Amino acid sequence: MSGNESLVGLSLNEIRKRVAQFAHDYKDASREKSESQTFWGAFLRCFGIDVPHQHGVVFEHPARRASTGNIGSIDVFQPAMQGGKHSRDGFLIEQKSKGRVVTPTGAQRSNAEEQAQDYLDGGEIPAYQTPRWVITSDFRTIQVTDLSKPVRATGRTKTFPTRDLPYFVEDFLWLTGENVDELVASEQAAASVAAARLMANLYTTMTGDADTGDDTSTPEEEEERTAEISVLLTRLLFLMFADDASMHRWRSGQFKNWIKTRTRPDGSDLGAQLNALFDTLNTPEIRRSKRLDEAMAAFPYVNGELFAIRMATESFTAEMRDALLEACEFDWSRISPAVFGSLFQTVKSREARHAAGEHYTSEENILKTLRPLFLDNLRKRIESATSAPQLERIHEEMRHMRFVDPACGCGNFLVVAYREMRALELDLLIRLRDRRGESNQTVLDAAELLNVSLDQFVGIELNWWPAKIAQTAMFLVDHQANQAMTHALGGAPDRLPIEIAATIHHTNALTSDWEKLLPGPGPLTFVFGNPPFLGRDRTTEPQKAELRTAWETENVGHLDFVTAWHAKTLKYMADREGEWAYVTTNSITQGEPVEALFRAVEEAGWHIKFAHRTFRWTSESRSDERAVVHVVIVGFTRDTSVPPRLFSYASVSASPEEVKVAHRINGYLSDADNLYVVGRSKPLSPELAPVAYGSMPRDSGNLIVEPEDYDLVAKDPVAAKYVRRYVGARELIHNEHRWCLWMVDLDAADVNRSQVLRERLKANAEFRSKSNAASTRKAAQTPQLFVQNGQPKVPYLCIPAHFSETRRYATVDHFDADVIASNANFTTIDPDGFVFAVISSTMFITWQRNVGGRLKSDLRFAKELVWNTLPLPTVDGALRKRIIAAGERVLAARALHPDRSLANHYHPLAMAPELLKAHQDLDKVVDKAFGWDGRTRLDEAKRLKMLFEQYAALIATEA
Repeated sequence: MSGNESLVGLSLNEIRKRVAQFAHDYKDASREKSESQTFWGAFLRCFGIDVPHQHGVVFEHPARRASTGNIGSIDVFQPAMQGGKHSRDGFLIEQKSKGRVVTPTGAQRSNAEEQAQDYLDGGEIPAYQTPRWVITSDFRTIQVTDLSKPVRATGRTKTFPTRDLPYFVEDFLWLTGENVDELVASEQAAASVAAARLMANLYTTMTGDADTGDDTSTPEEEEERTAEISVLLTRLLFLMFADDASMHRWRSGQFKNWIKTRTRPDGSDLGAQLNALFDTLNTPEIRRSKRLDEAMAAFPYVNGELFAIRMATESFTAEMRDALLEACEFDWSRISPAVFGSLFQTVKSREARHAAGEHYTSEENILKTLRPLFLDNLRKRIESATSAPQLERIHEEMRHMRFVDPACGCGNFLVVAYREMRALELDLLIRLRDRRGESNQTVLDAAELLNVSLDQFVGIELNWWPAKIAQTAMFLVDHQANQAMTHALGGAPDRLPIEIAATIHHTNALTSDWEKLLPGPGPLTFVFGNPPFLGRDRTTEPQKAELRTAWETENVGHLDFVTAWHAKTLKYMADREGEWAYVTTNSITQGEPVEALFRAVEEAGWHIKFAHRTFRWTSESRSDERAVVHVVIVGFTRDTSVPPRLFSYASVSASPEEVKVAHRINGYLSDADNLYVVGRSKPLSPELAPVAYGSMPRDSGNLIVEPEDYDLVAKDPVAAKYVRRYVGARELIHNEHRWCLWMVDLDAADVNRSQVLRERLKANAEFRSKSNAASTRKAAQTPQLFVQNGQPKVPYLCIPAHFSETRRYATVDHFDADVIASNANFTTIDPDGFVFAVISSTMFITWQRNVGGRLKSDLRFAKELVWNTLPLPTVDGALRKRIIAAGERVLAARALHPDRSLANHYHPLAMAPELLKAHQDLDKVVDKAFGWDGRTRLDEAKRLKMLFEQYAALIATEA
């Protein structure tokens, strides 16, 4: 065995347990000669290195010392190994007896570090085996140095007491040979899912709700009960977190032990005892009764309004008490801060609980918003600062920043923003200490060092209980940030009792005056979040009124409800310095809404700072009931000097790739001018034939012949004369069969001769006559006809009104004139196949995907907005023939499998090689028609850039 083969599968949680046990077991180790090997052997086992020599680890490795030329022994050595599957960085450990690691006055390194360097400089260790990590220790303390970092770089060396080793596990995860970030993220994900299950279990036991389906409570009653339980669970989460997170003046396991020793096993007094504890936590120590039980009196004063509201006494049972104790056994300090609030989504609705309580918000997606909005720039400035004054200026700027989420829910965006800002500030403080030469000084008043504070973070939330959860989550992440500060600088503020808190307003963001709720002019303000996703068809009348009020107009056109937050932000940020970004459905960057939204943004002086093109935003559930929506993220700035950043996705579920922006980002999230594609009545391109709507029956099915009715109708010789194949979008794509009665030349005498015709026409006339639409009532006079007849009289190309977003190409096909196209399709005359070739190209589907709207996630074809605006330039005769021929080869490839439907031909995972090759060849010639020079590879971003350039050119010729 070589490398790290045996390490796979060791979880971060297991590593933490092993390291904690190691720190306890070896707290009294002190002698280098007799205990060094057992000490470090046990340490390596914590990270999965059970048999050291199988991983190239050697104890007492002989090596020459540069200072004397003599051979000595490195206490523990793993040479670096470069290249191949099992490459590693390697490490060197120099151990001293207790109290024997010293740093002479004026020296830069301790005696242990000097000895380690002496071995590295002695010439026995070749360059390719030089380890990256040097560890020195005297059993009481451990120091780890990353030799790959510059000598004065922040974080190159970390020193800490061995007893605190469990807090520094992440600094040694390189020993596992695994990706450290992935290992940490995996642990947080697993912990978050486990925590969500515990929350759901607590809720179920407290309410007796087993989802039996026989509940008779109203939605209002369930919401009220959910709010009550959520407040209780919020308090319990705080107490369990305090038990595990080394909170100041809070003993480890204090709450759990209080339940075990101060409440009855049958749970009968637990509710009353909890309320008494809540009152105690809300009462300063000086005002507490001297007769208070000593176990309860030991809890510190919390404040912060968390325990201020008096609650009705909850009735507990033995089962409920056991469920609470089970939750107490979980290590709540392992939870990612971003999911504190999301844990409570597991109790908000039955649907969430059906998903086994496994929903939590992805930090990755939140950071896609926050990093390019402000974190990346701050990080870059801090890392580039070369002097203390530069760092001090940045630090002072942090004091004047404000962070706003006007649709904050349970506070996930605010939690992550605060955590990241505190991490940046800590990095800055460490660098500032190093620049000032204060590395060995102890922090006396940590609170004085901090310029990032909870009260700089403000949220607005419509519902009461998520607002309270958000405030609590912010305090918990503040404690985690303070822990990190203590480990790095030796001190941090004591937050108990709570005196500084995030401000979460419980109100409707769209009907409130932001000027009164949010930070005033002056501070640098960043607004961000994830406002509600509601399509126009799902918006209630009150929400439509809110949208109109936000935009200050009675005609909001095609704007989505989510854009109400854009309107409010434009007004709020009008006289403020700052930037803003929202996660929204991708509908705002497609179709008609683009001009309405982005022109307003542009006219207000803003332009796009960064954007993530369409990707899939999920709840990160491990169940089959994921909440999935296709979103974009768009951030705005007034600063014209900031180069725009664009992130693209090969597929909606792929990872983002940043693409170079040569010019600017427009409302379609393309690198192009601020063009707005407006629907037109005729094709912009002289090369394209017009398309028409298919035929609309509006008949309640009376003119349609379903497969189960076909035999009955076909047996009627009179009715059979009028039966035609009928193709809707589904029939077109899936090669399914339906028919219709097409009676444009109906002989009135045939109605008397056919019972089928007579019954169907009578039923259709009755249906239409009862319609609320005058045009339909008028059509009752001609029940034999479709209300709209768009049927071509010659062979035609049939285009579905919607395309699946998963297929690479448009699913279109030719039909004879006697096949009736429904109004779920469009038709166009295509005698030579040129139109088929163009619409079957990647250029067309790129235009469709970005300019057209969507129905749910499907691409919505529109003749005015998509087809009539397609910017195909004039095509010369020779190229036109090549395009037609390439289209014919696509049809020939389809004909190799005549039984396959278009859905099967264009299955995203199973296209036939010959069909895929035919389309690729077609693309080469169609791309040339749009101006491709043939030298560069075209991805979607480049294609869209070309399309917009051609659109601008064609529009200019009309001016």
